[in-house]
Amino acid sequence: MPEPTPVTFLGLGNMGHALASTALAAGHPITVWNRTPSRTTGLAEQGATPAPTPAEAVAATDLTLVCLLTDETVAEVLAPVAESGALKGKTLVNVTNSTPEQARQRASWAQAQGATYLDGGIMAIPQLIGTPHSYIYYSGDEQAFTTHRPLLARFGDPRYVGTDPGLASLYDMALLTGMYGLFTGAAQALALIRSAGLPTTDFAEQLQQFLIGMTAAPAAWGKSLDADTHATAVSTIAVNHAALPNLLATHRDQGLPVDLLTGLQPLLDRAIAEGHATDGLSRLAELLTR
Repeated sequence: MPEPTPVTFLGLGNMGHALASTALAAGHPITVWNRTPSRTTGLAEQGATPAPTPAEAVAATDLTLVCLLTDETVAEVLAPVAESGALKGKTLVNVTNSTPEQARQRASWAQAQGATYLDGGIMAIPQLIGTPHSYIYYSGDEQAFTTHRPLLARFGDPRYVGTDPGLASLYDMALLTGMYGLFTGAAQALALIRSAGLPTTDFAEQLQQFLIGMTAAPAAWGKSLDADTHATAVSTIAVNHAALPNLLATHRDQGLPVDLLTGLQPLLDRAIAEGHATDGLSRLAELLTR
């Protein structure tokens, strides 16, 4: 059995610390750096090697995992590393939250420094890293992904989505879009109940069960989009177009803002105008892309 890969971790916030401690627990020799040095103490006591600078941390191993706050922070931290020449011949795995375009630019920059680049989108909270409930999207250099997959699998299911470095971030942002849509819809629903002076605990449980029942829809919509067939007998554009005004009026009557809901009206209007009255709501995604 091959020896566990040595790896450097830049950034020991909640997520970075979870990643580093998971690798350490699995027997990987790790070097760690954090802007606030005290964050390295606990890991050092468990066998990690703290580095005084990012350049020294990167120089210590062939593989570096970067988990910082923003892409701007990544640029700031890695600039002196590049100036030192420490990036040449190294592999960077950057799981810092970023946009697809930022990921592409970071990959081009890394390649110009002589480094191999993988971008990652973590779909888990720190407490779930290293459990079966964690998965991480990766995109960029495929050989790097294949080589380091045993380590990446320590953190969660590693899902490679393509050579375009921006794809992991794109998948990440798409899932977060769905999550925020769910959360904002739930917040609006709870506000509606609360506006009538009603308790929300029991209703929230009913809302949860209702939303669980709706979770089959996205998979069906995906198939409809790929096949470009949107006809349905379940919940047509026409039915939703007729129902939305009542939804908006109810919130307004209860003195609630409708900012989170009004964007749906022009989209439904457009669908009706373009002759899609009998189509299902999957048609809305097609309209959004053109």
